[in-house]
Amino acid sequence: MMICEKMIGISDINIYVPRSRLELDVLVKKRSESNPRLARHLDRALRVTGQKTIRFTDMWEDPATMAAQAAYGLLKDRDEVSLANLRHLVVGTESGLDHSKPLSAFVQGMLQRAGLEIPDSLSSFQVQHACAGATLSLLSVGGMLGMSNRSAESGLVIATDIAHYETETTAEVTQGAGSVALLLETSPNLLELDLSTIGMCSRDVDDFFRPLGSTTAKVKGRYSMEQYWANLEAAFLDHAQRIGELPSEALEATDFFVLHTPFRNMPESAMNVLLHKHLNLDEQQVKEFLDKRGFYRGVDPLARIGNIYSGSMYFFLASLLNDRFRHLGDRIVGKRMLLASYGSGNTMMVYAARIAEGAPEVIRAWDFDRIFRSTREADFSEYERWTRGVHDRDTYEKMLEDVALPPKSFYLSGIREDGYREYAFAADVRDWISQREAPVDLRRRVPVLR
Repeated sequence: MMICEKMIGISDINIYVPRSRLELDVLVKKRSESNPRLARHLDRALRVTGQKTIRFTDMWEDPATMAAQAAYGLLKDRDEVSLANLRHLVVGTESGLDHSKPLSAFVQGMLQRAGLEIPDSLSSFQVQHACAGATLSLLSVGGMLGMSNRSAESGLVIATDIAHYETETTAEVTQGAGSVALLLETSPNLLELDLSTIGMCSRDVDDFFRPLGSTTAKVKGRYSMEQYWANLEAAFLDHAQRIGELPSEALEATDFFVLHTPFRNMPESAMNVLLHKHLNLDEQQVKEFLDKRGFYRGVDPLARIGNIYSGSMYFFLASLLNDRFRHLGDRIVGKRMLLASYGSGNTMMVYAARIAEGAPEVIRAWDFDRIFRSTREADFSEYERWTRGVHDRDTYEKMLEDVALPPKSFYLSGIREDGYREYAFAADVRDWISQREAPVDLRRRVPVLR
């Protein structure tokens, strides 16, 4: 069977981050008061990472609800034909909630119960490889769309994660939470992806891991940074060889760079290594090279969000596109981009993209700044409750009774005695609740809507 080549790419992006935020100077102050020996280490961690704020989930939120929230924002205004053409629903995460059931299945159910006509005739699965899960999901969906005999089909790829580390450690300043939803199509409106020349590098290392049963990740900070640098160069060289360009030519010809961002300063340090080695640029020249390409204005907002693992590179992507469109307007079309996705443990993928003709219209419709408007300053006691992790079933149900949920919010409505997680949608009109679920939902008080 002959398969026609298709242009696959991203047609739209939507981001969801929790509203609760903690300023890291508050965290450092509190930790230093209880343990003065930590003060110097935490101050240094802030300088090294460049982080300023972290966002963390409210008690009713988890990776599944965040994924549904990002997806709902992306799909809610699309017509029935567009939704009917959805063929793949895939989640990339390292924050899985069940050893068997994928987050994508929970998301599909939540979206359907919220009134979206999501079809059942689709593939649904979850990909886990540290922070590279979303990119591996994207490549999987892209490949399947490319093989399909129907050009109108689309795929939904969602990155969703909660970055959670042990308290009273330097890693604590690199926590965060959020979700990014990507709509993949043939003849995309936003970004055309070159899936044929991806550069790759994978190795068996222990720079970062989360053992089964642990709610917090283990990280070897400096070692993990070194692995990132080494894998970036190896994957980039593989990409350059596949496109038939010298490394220096590929770097010079690239208009925008987007990298995985576990903390604000990580991509800059990696680009500094790469540009010094292959373009012989010193530190100041690297800054000028990157600043000319809008690099810093793209990555800076992540200092106010925190690490969202598999979604961090795609947050960077949306942030940079938003800023470059403000600066260039329609001249953004045709610009050449290089993306680098890293997953600890480890793997690195470097691939090229081109800004599509429809990008100005897509970006013009975004309200990127709402991410920073829709926020509330949490007190330290709320943050500490979040760090303690999940509650038992009975405690959670009692806590939920007095919660005030924002309208159009997905939430964990309960955990059954057998451990199964149940989700609902806090809509103004609740007649969408199916007969099968109604007896369960109506036994507990409906959360107050704001």
